[in-house]
This record gives sequence, structure tokens and C-alpha cells, in this order.
Amino acid sequence: MTSPKEAPAAPDKLDSRVLKIAAVVVLGATMSILDVTVVSVALTTFTREFDTSYATVAWTMTAYTLALAAVIPLTGWAADRFGTKRLYITALALFVLGSVACSMAWDITSLIGFRVLQGLGGGMLMPLSMTILTRAAGPDRVGRVMAVLGIPVLLGPVCGPILGGWLIEVASWHWIFLINPPIGVAAMVAAYFILQSDEPSPSEPFDFLGMLLLSPGLATFLFGVSSIPDVGTVASARVLVSGAIGLTLIVAFVLHALSKDHPLIDLHLFKDRQLTVAVITMLMFVVAFMGAGLLFPSYFIQVGGHNTLGAGLLMAPQGIGAMLTMPVAGWLVDKIGAGKIVLTGLPLTLVGLVVFTQVAADTSTWLLMGALFVMGLGMGCTMMPLMTAALVTLSHEQVARGSTLVNIVQQTATSIGAAVMSVVLTNQILSHGTAGLAVASRGDTPEAAQIAAQTPPPVLANAFSQLADAFGNTFVVAAVLILLTFIPAFMLPRKKSETPDLEAEGARTVMMH
Repeated sequence: MTSPKEAPAAPDKLDSRVLKIAAVVVLGATMSILDVTVVSVALTTFTREFDTSYATVAWTMTAYTLALAAVIPLTGWAADRFGTKRLYITALALFVLGSVACSMAWDITSLIGFRVLQGLGGGMLMPLSMTILTRAAGPDRVGRVMAVLGIPVLLGPVCGPILGGWLIEVASWHWIFLINPPIGVAAMVAAYFILQSDEPSPSEPFDFLGMLLLSPGLATFLFGVSSIPDVGTVASARVLVSGAIGLTLIVAFVLHALSKDHPLIDLHLFKDRQLTVAVITMLMFVVAFMGAGLLFPSYFIQVGGHNTLGAGLLMAPQGIGAMLTMPVAGWLVDKIGAGKIVLTGLPLTLVGLVVFTQVAADTSTWLLMGALFVMGLGMGCTMMPLMTAALVTLSHEQVARGSTLVNIVQQTATSIGAAVMSVVLTNQILSHGTAGLAVASRGDTPEAAQIAAQTPPPVLANAFSQLADAFGNTFVVAAVLILLTFIPAFMLPRKKSETPDLEAEGARTVMMH
């Protein structure tokens, strides 16, 4: 009879080795995601400090996202070429260096440039974290390790706006970047001692042509899409030319990748039906959820009249809701498949979002916090199960490329969602008469105070009502997108996924020793 010590690791539990590895990668991923949400509440501060427009300071977010999109395609190959441990520590060092540089920015141009440097490091952290954790845990426990990796996704929306708002209120904007170096150094030390060195496999030649097509293609396309709120229309040379060049390069990459054995991004993975369905579902969900999510703080500040810290605190219920469902969803998806879990999460997300489609200037804050909590419950049942469904049927050798593909889709969808919802909101404000007056009267600047003082109260009240309607109509677009997401979600597996035959069996053996 086999003794307990000789038996294979129980697939239902994450052993101490996996938990230690999880702690290391979660630390780095948390820092990266936290930085996105911390900066989101600082945009109005940047407009005042650097004496520039909101459209210009928005590039502190966009530049970071563009850098992420450009570097993520390289991550799968680099992980094979240099080893995940070495690359992970390098990415952390680059992110910390970028953070220190951002804190020393002397104008908005330098800040945007240093955010690119940050993004080059941050872009590698999440796909590397997924690769390291998935390889360590094995195919039977992918759902649970994805739930662990969901911790940064939870902490970002909960802690980021609160932390960012608090630091700006009690100190200065510089500190939203200076919180990263201590966390980053701790993560580097932990990674050095805890992560196992993996043998690089440089047998596959680097796809230089693929890199020259895809990375600039993604960055240029997202630049065009992200420029729409700035120029106010799709029919702009900046938008159309950038978008056309980006799409041309992306299409050229697709044709190139399908005819090459080892392309930069392995599009042959789409032969896996489960991965394809999961990726399509994720793309649609992220566009709607993240696009709407970026507008919630703006609603609380511009319509509700809350400060940055108050808006951050009001966003907390969403993260708390996800915190409750994500671990349970991660456990269940390994037992019953992702389909049933996602089809539970989507209706919850839709119900919460429908509440926001009905917002008025005097809508109860408690009602909106409840809606955010319900949306959080839904998100916890959706995002990580979709990532699990995309990766669980891949072989050990395909996991790094698969996680890179998933992250590209997620980052691209986030950028598209943010741009689409910003454009819809801008057009709604312009079409709602006095809504722009309400926006101009908010803030702690002398100009805003003067506008508020000189405008008759009935006119100002009507302006805020118009502004609330503009937000509500924008959330309708997001709700419709969530509704459409049900179509691919119905095609997800509703029972435990089977891992690939021989390759998965070999991978399981490797991972358990």
C-alpha cells in the first residue's frame, strides 16, 4: 500500500510549494494592477498640477496600456528563451524603475513617457504570473490557481482608488508612484529565493518579423481607438489613419503567423474550440465591464459631488462582491466546468449594470453601492473561470503562449472598452444641452466655483439631471454588450474539461514532482 508521503499530490488542494509561488506572483501582479486604479483617481489632479486638459492627462493611462499591448506578445517567447524566473525579476525591476521615474516627472510629457517605461515592465507581469502558477499547479488545479491570481484583480478596484485618493489628499500625487518601489523590491527578493529556476528552451527561433508586425500594429491600432475621446469623432485623420495602419499590420501578422511553425503568438491555439469560445466571451465581457467600470468614479465625482477619496470608497463594494465569489468559482470550475459558473455571473453583472442605466442626479448612493456589489459578485463568477476555460485544455508546452494570448485579448478589450464608453459619454454630454455646464461647475478650481455661483440654482439642477441622463444612456450601451455576451457564453463547457491526452498526462507528471 502506498504511504501518504509517496502518493501523488492531492489535486484538490494547493500544497505549500504552490501557495508560496502564488504569494510571490500575486505580490508583483497586485503592484501592476494597483498602479492602474491608483492613477485613475489622479487624473483631475494632473490637469491642475500640470495646467493641461483632461484629454491630455488621460494619456497617462493610455500610454501605459499601449506599452502593455506592445510588450505582451514578446512575453511567451522570452519566457521560453530566458526562463520565467529570470524574466519575472527583470519585469519587476523595470516596473520599479519606471515608478521612480514617474514620481520625478517635471511635466505631463515626461510623465506620459515614464508611464510607457512602467508599462513595459507591467505588461510582462500578469502573463508571466499566469504561466508560472499554471505550470506549478498542474491542469487539475488551474481553476483554483486562477482564483488565487484573481486576488490582484480584486484588490485593484477596492484598494487602488481608496489608496490613490487618500495619498493625494494627505500628501501629493508623487506618492501614488512611490508606493511601488518597496513592494517591487520585496517581490524581487521573494522571487529570487522562492521561484524555481526553469531551464530556458531557446530551440525556437525568435519571430522578428512577427514582432515587427504585431507589436507596432497593436500599439498603433489602440492609439487610434484611444484618440477618439480626444478628437471627439471617429472621422478624424488621427483616428482613421492610425486605426487603418494598425489593422493592416495586425492582418499581416495573422497571415504570417498562420503560415509559420513558431510565430510570436500561436494562432493555431484557436483550433482548440474551448479556448476560442472562452476568448470571444472574455473579449465581449471585458469591453462592457471595464468600459463601464472606468466611468463609475467619474459619475460619483461629477454628478454625486464626491471627492477622489469618497469616490474610491464608494467603489469598494464591487471588489468585496468579487472577493466573495471568485474563490468559490475557482473551486467549482474545476468540478463542473466554466459554462455554468459564467452563466451565473453574467446575469448578476447585468442586473447591477441595469441599475446604473436608470441613474438620476439624486439616485440613492446606497442603491448604487448595492448595484456595484452585485456586479462584483458577477465579475467574480466570470473573469477567472473564462481564463481557466481558455487555458485548462492546453498542454504544458502551450501554457505560456496561451496565457500571452489571453492577456493580449484582455488588454486590447480594456482599451477598446475605455475608448468606446468615453466616446459615447462625450457625445451624450454634448447632446444633453446643459450637461456640460454641470461638468464645468464641479471641482475645486476658482473657475468652477465662479460658474457654480453665477448659475441660477434651477438651471444648475437641470444641468446635473441632464448629466446623469448622459451617464445612464452610456451605461445602456454597456448593458446591451453584456446581454450579447450570453451568446458565446452558452457555448462554454458545462462539465469538467478533459486535458489533452498524452501531453497533458506528461505535464501532470512533471508538475507533481
